[in-house]
Amino acid sequence: MRVTTSFPLGTLRDTPSEAEIISHQLLLKAGYIRRINSGIYAYMPIMLRVIEKISAIIDRELNSIGCTKLLLPQLHPADLWKRSERWEGYTAGEGIMFNLKDRQGKEFGLAPTHEEVITSIASEIINSYKQLPQCFYQIQTKFRDEIRPRFGLMRSREFIMKDGYSFHSSENDLALFYKKVGKAYENIFQSCGLETVGVEADSGAIGGASSKEFMVTADSGEDSILFTQSGSYAANIEKAISIPSQPIPLKENISGWIDTPQQKTILEVCKNNNLDPSQIIKVVVFLAKFEGKSEVPVLACIRGDQHINEVKLFNLINTIYSSSLLKLLKIEDKNIIEENLVDFPLGFIGPDLDNETIKASSNWDKTWTRIIDHSASNLSTFISGANKVDLHKVFQDFSFFSKDYLIEDIRNAKKGDKIKIDDNEELKEKKGIEIGHIFQLGQKYSEKLNAKFSDKDGELKNLWMGCYGIGVTRIAQAAIEQNHDQKGICWPIQISPFEVIIIPTNLKDPIQRELTEQIYNNLIINKIDVLLDDREDRAGVKFKDAELIGIPFQIIIGKDSINKEVELKCRANNVFFKISVDKLLEKFISESEIMYNKNS
Repeated sequence: MRVTTSFPLGTLRDTPSEAEIISHQLLLKAGYIRRINSGIYAYMPIMLRVIEKISAIIDRELNSIGCTKLLLPQLHPADLWKRSERWEGYTAGEGIMFNLKDRQGKEFGLAPTHEEVITSIASEIINSYKQLPQCFYQIQTKFRDEIRPRFGLMRSREFIMKDGYSFHSSENDLALFYKKVGKAYENIFQSCGLETVGVEADSGAIGGASSKEFMVTADSGEDSILFTQSGSYAANIEKAISIPSQPIPLKENISGWIDTPQQKTILEVCKNNNLDPSQIIKVVVFLAKFEGKSEVPVLACIRGDQHINEVKLFNLINTIYSSSLLKLLKIEDKNIIEENLVDFPLGFIGPDLDNETIKASSNWDKTWTRIIDHSASNLSTFISGANKVDLHKVFQDFSFFSKDYLIEDIRNAKKGDKIKIDDNEELKEKKGIEIGHIFQLGQKYSEKLNAKFSDKDGELKNLWMGCYGIGVTRIAQAAIEQNHDQKGICWPIQISPFEVIIIPTNLKDPIQRELTEQIYNNLIINKIDVLLDDREDRAGVKFKDAELIGIPFQIIIGKDSINKEVELKCRANNVFFKISVDKLLEKFISESEIMYNKNS
């Protein structure tokens, strides 16, 4: 393609002010995307080529394991989502689904995901075990009403995603296919030139028994990954489990009540009383809001040097009540406190707070759910709130069992923790960008949407399901996070918009012009993905743009063209080869193969 006739470059000289991270900055500066509104972007021709190459890699790998491509509607009737009991959570709860009514007053949503639609279709077309397993996938635009869109294509309101759904006759068959898709994902990301880490993950609003995320490690990542150096364990911080460090025992001479005026935080109590956070149990109040507007207050206890993992707590409460939990609110909001709590000693609550005091101090008539983390339940002697303002006290031989506490893992694992008691290997931490996620959904959706099949004995059973997502536009931006320098993007050759760009330094020179056309046509004939910068601009402008847009190879046609010689430059390592035109194709193919093999 030629820049002047079919591929105009829209590069910028200044960094857009709204771009916070380097990959977002480079996508805008290099003209790959154009901002239309907050979290909404146009994919320019050069970006679309990247997306198409990523999509082709996905198609190849998924087709190789028997997946079939289709295209599902983006507009979903609310009825399907209400049957799966996710409508309220996605519209009123999390509020991420754009929803609307048509002229007849019927409710619809713009799809952030497609479990309901594909399960409904499966219920109509799959009748017998003889038709199983099946896997369908699509690559399509999705929508999420992000509260705070940021980081360009990383957290946008409109994005391109690959989502796939598999159907099975048994849990074992689902587990086997889940592993097969996991391997295909590894191949996809490797073929895109990306270094990824597979980690155990929380299933979130999609649900399911187990799930795995594929992360690109990057300082700009919004997720934290905990892993062992040996590779024996890796998990998203929302899912990670570990053994916390040993607490420091309380001194034997500490007992009774402790005056803690205006000391509501763990750090304040420790600083003023010569204590360590591991000697304290903190009690945090939450309010769980369910579909149907029912509410359940929660007392959660954890050791003072640890932090509550609200995702784990959310999932636990969801399991306890077997209902659709919309929100889990930490009671810090002044309005919630004023509306529901009377003379409640927030900041000084102890684990022995009795039900009578709770009922007398709150407007919630339901029994409070009490949960304590393992880190705190193991303490025999500790300090906690005395249920009176400005007072803490020492607890000795306190029984959490007798107080109806559920003892569960609700803590954030953190770097430095151990995985096993008899293993000295500690967890390390990195930031990561999620680009893929696979789930074993089980029978959650088939049961609610009545998707059944007839087994070998003629009995009707619910289909077993898997769900598999890849952020296509996220891959493109994540690749830039891993592949850039101070001059611009350094695309992996597999997903670069072009393999090579031709840069004639002076097209007014007839020798250069003739040689440029000769090389360009020869590359086209040999099916090389080539871009010709045939602008009449200064050579410096062309060089700067070429570095910025990041095409892996540059063919520079300059003064040596009189001798039928050009320069072949590798963008990633800045290596130049001065070479005669008759050997250029052979040399380019050789160097590009090295790059393909290196990235694969």
